[in-house]
Amino acid sequence: MKIPTEPIGSIPRTDELIHAIVNGRPSDEIAALQVAAVSDTLRRFEATGSPVITDGEQRKASFATYPVHNSPLIAPGGMRIDFADGHHRQLPLLASGPFRFSQYADSFLIEAKKHTHLPLKQAVISASALSLLYPAEGIPGYSREAFIADLVNECEKDIRRCLDAGAARVQIDFTEGRLSLKLDPSGGVLQQFIDLINMVCDRFSPEERKKLGVHVCPGGDHDSTHSADVDYEGLLNKLFQLHVGNFYLQLASEPDRGIVLRTVQQNLKPGQMVFVGVTDVLAKRIESAEEVRDQVLEAARYIPLDQLGTTDDCGFSPFCDDVSTTRDTAFAKIKARVEGTRLAEAALATNAATTH
Repeated sequence: MKIPTEPIGSIPRTDELIHAIVNGRPSDEIAALQVAAVSDTLRRFEATGSPVITDGEQRKASFATYPVHNSPLIAPGGMRIDFADGHHRQLPLLASGPFRFSQYADSFLIEAKKHTHLPLKQAVISASALSLLYPAEGIPGYSREAFIADLVNECEKDIRRCLDAGAARVQIDFTEGRLSLKLDPSGGVLQQFIDLINMVCDRFSPEERKKLGVHVCPGGDHDSTHSADVDYEGLLNKLFQLHVGNFYLQLASEPDRGIVLRTVQQNLKPGQMVFVGVTDVLAKRIESAEEVRDQVLEAARYIPLDQLGTTDDCGFSPFCDDVSTTRDTAFAKIKARVEGTRLAEAALATNAATTH
């Protein structure tokens, strides 16, 4: 039986692109470097043997805030997200309504399709993450209820445009899921986030939802995380309420994978696919194909084979100033994931033949 394998999304930007962004080069120069980086990324992705690829988010200013990039509706000073190594990222704030995207993810997909014939996956940000843009004190003349209605409409539009543009898969990035349990250990905020994402997903048909997925991790930025110290079980016990067909789970870097896999086993529903992380994107060491194989065989003891896939723990260097991981390392890890998944298929086929 074939075990599907997919990337999460981001790949470290090229050195030339990072240099241009960090040094504030003209926008037309950056745009040309982004297109070149997309072409190079897709070429190198193809060389790994990956059956599904991405543009590496080379043209996104940020995986989290691309919908409001250069938007006149946005002001600085939003929620601060602290990482374990002491650095932080800060979201912007919505200054006025009505809320509208300034950029949709299908624009990245359309450019990527010019450079490859392989199936393309497109990552989008979650409605729950974007809900954090609304200020706690509110906006005069624009209620939170009105904002949520606009937000759901825009997130639906973002996903639908990607499907219409031919995305093989649309992945909702939900890194704030685990973080929410640090902010509210009761799980109330997490449930609100899940309900909000489902408001978007419920606008799609059952067949369309088979192409939708959700990715969760403890954050990954400059080789650090924002919520790895949060109990993963608390997230997984609610995660499979989401009305999508595919779940992409960070797993390789977990200290006790068995606990995570048992929790998945207890919560997984029929028809849901689980892509387990088999490469640690924050580790400099490159996994061998045999190590990946063994992780897949471990997961197969808990997850039915027709519901099992593999992925990377997270995206590589999701922010445009992150140089903690090289492109060579990222693609070597992806190649190990692809080859290790194939080794696991062969091992499972041999075991099945021996058993019968």
